[in-house]
Amino acid sequence: MRAEGQAHIDRIEAALALVRQSLDWDRALRRLDELDARVQDPTLWDDPKQAQAITQEQKRLETAIGTVREIEAEMADAVEFVDMGESEGDAEVEREGLDSLARLAERADRDKVQALLSGEADSYDTYLQINAGAGGTESQDWADMLLRMYARWAERRGFKVETVEYAAGEQAGIKSATLLIKGENAYGYAKTESGVHRLVRISPYDSSARRHTSFSSVWVYPVIDDDIDIEINPADLKIDTYRASGAGGQHVNTTDSAVRITHQPTGIVVASQNDRSQHKNRATAMNMLKARLYEREMAEREAAASGEYQEKSEIGWGHQIRSYVLQPYQMVKDLRTGVQSPTPDDVLDGGLDPFISAALAQRVTGETVEVEDAD
Repeated sequence: MRAEGQAHIDRIEAALALVRQSLDWDRALRRLDELDARVQDPTLWDDPKQAQAITQEQKRLETAIGTVREIEAEMADAVEFVDMGESEGDAEVEREGLDSLARLAERADRDKVQALLSGEADSYDTYLQINAGAGGTESQDWADMLLRMYARWAERRGFKVETVEYAAGEQAGIKSATLLIKGENAYGYAKTESGVHRLVRISPYDSSARRHTSFSSVWVYPVIDDDIDIEINPADLKIDTYRASGAGGQHVNTTDSAVRITHQPTGIVVASQNDRSQHKNRATAMNMLKARLYEREMAEREAAASGEYQEKSEIGWGHQIRSYVLQPYQMVKDLRTGVQSPTPDDVLDGGLDPFISAALAQRVTGETVEVEDAD
């Protein structure tokens, strides 16, 4: 086998190994057998809600297991073509096999990411909240750049995007904003983006053209449905109303319709200003708070299960995950996985998938890498 073909095979096998690990392969096979048997039970639909959950889990496992087996079979066929071409000196047959392996490697990488989205809330829509760090206009402009980056990323994936909250900066950019991103697995794809994002550039607001470093925080949490019960003590809440600000001078600026809720035990703050009605904005903000508390609970369970329990909220806000350097050179570097891009313009235009794929894989493998921060 030529080096080119072996490289494709190694890439395919690495992707399939990660999928098997994320599924807990042997357990998944046993679980699918159990689900197949339950679906055959005529009394299953006596409880429609439970039946729906069972059939959805069955479909998910069937798809994931079937995909692995299909790729394995297609890889075996392609390898046979390559071997046949090599042994018979038929360059055309060999090339056909190598091209098939290349296409299969691309597919395996795509399907790998899909298979990694198996968390309990991964299929949900998501909120994505951005807050400018200290630094005034510089950080507020950087927060606005992040807002555009995530909106463009969502559009590239075919997701729908709504602005739930938007607080404009004094001179430029934003102090904070919250997006509602709707689409299949929106939370699953976006969840690894929580953390601090750092920008290094020549400031457009500095008459001396000096290099500036700015920070903004991103928080991602799932939109939960009514079936998930999150208890909140009203006495723990501080509720403020205010006049909303927004890009384009929206109609909500004329009344105190915006609502901000602070959950005092945790310090979590959420806000909504997307509606004319204060009542509706309050309901939206309460749903956002429940979603934040649910995400916090999931993070604590995940950390406890891995034996590395600590307060996830402190990690999320305080932990720098990525650097975007525009000057004196061009580089975007993920500080968790080591993934880099020499084209910041593409990343800032929504080209986040390589970073997201690597971060999702890291959550499965638990592997860490030593990454030096960019200057």
